[in-house]
Amino acid sequence: WRLGTEAARERRGRGRGGGSGARPRQEPNPHVLVLPPVTTQAFVTLATNDIYCQGALVLGLSLRNHKTTRKLVVLITPQVSSLDVLSRVFDEVIEVNLMDSEDYIHLAFLKRPELGVTLTKLHCWTLTHYSKCVFLDADTLVLHNIDELFDREELSAAPDPGWPDCFNSGVFVFQPSLETHQLLLQHATEHGSFDGADQGLLNSFFSDWPTADIHKHLPFIYNLTSNAAYTYSPAFQQFGSSAKVVHFLGSTKPWNCTYDPQTGSVSEQGAGSGPPQHVTFLNLWWRLFQEGARPLYPTACAQERQGPAGLRVSGRSSVSIQEKLQEPSSEEERKKWEEGRMDYMGKDAFARIQEKLDRFLH
Repeated sequence: WRLGTEAARERRGRGRGGGSGARPRQEPNPHVLVLPPVTTQAFVTLATNDIYCQGALVLGLSLRNHKTTRKLVVLITPQVSSLDVLSRVFDEVIEVNLMDSEDYIHLAFLKRPELGVTLTKLHCWTLTHYSKCVFLDADTLVLHNIDELFDREELSAAPDPGWPDCFNSGVFVFQPSLETHQLLLQHATEHGSFDGADQGLLNSFFSDWPTADIHKHLPFIYNLTSNAAYTYSPAFQQFGSSAKVVHFLGSTKPWNCTYDPQTGSVSEQGAGSGPPQHVTFLNLWWRLFQEGARPLYPTACAQERQGPAGLRVSGRSSVSIQEKLQEPSSEEERKKWEEGRMDYMGKDAFARIQEKLDRFLH
């Protein structure tokens, strides 16, 4: 289903006419260019749990802050509980349940359960009420307006820093199409993914990306890896300040860090400080979370009180985001399975089930 917030925004945006206290209407400034919203195009992201919801919120706020004229869409899984908060930032919140999808999607998931997250991400090609979209991973942060990406064609993406003949799937331009979606699922079931995730699958499907059309190679500033110690440091000094999208690649995400709102400093848990630009980008992310995302949760400002759903935001001297560990009862687990609401990206993932079977058999 979908949660739209356009009507609420319209209600908030209407002027209050009438009465002696009504303000006089202000004429628009003819020297300021105000672009109309483009309702047929959208930025899309994915949140598979409540932790990644925090990344999606900050991403959405960064797009809003830089005055995008496009719609904002977030895909979520049934494990996500922060629907109301997400709907205050995104125009559409769309739940994707692979176990309760069309037959061909369900069948693809049954054949390739290890690709659960990937198949969920591929659902973005079903958003056919949009003519063109830009996908952004939830661990990205937008630094400038990037609406010009909609001038690009499918599949436009930036090179991956680890293997530049492959594109990085954290930022890409695509055109929704049910036909493409079915072909992608067919490719997934027949060939899998060479890296076990969406990047390997998409690179093998759009295999002509390295050589077919240089215009589909996005500049690196649209997908700058935050924590890379670039070997070509003069190039980073020259072009790094032009970065438009930062990607927090790797296992350490901004929400794994601790933020001190008094000093505005970030400390990484169990890790070094990283390159100077990484620390700068982490501070930007946390400032936006602290000032924009955290206030969306009504109880988040009270010390040691329950913050974002499924998370704990604690402390006045420092702030951290932690997953609330709460083991469901066996009865709750059984009910979820009967309703087809397995945690196929967590403890019910194919790899976990296979591990238990191996222990039982051997």
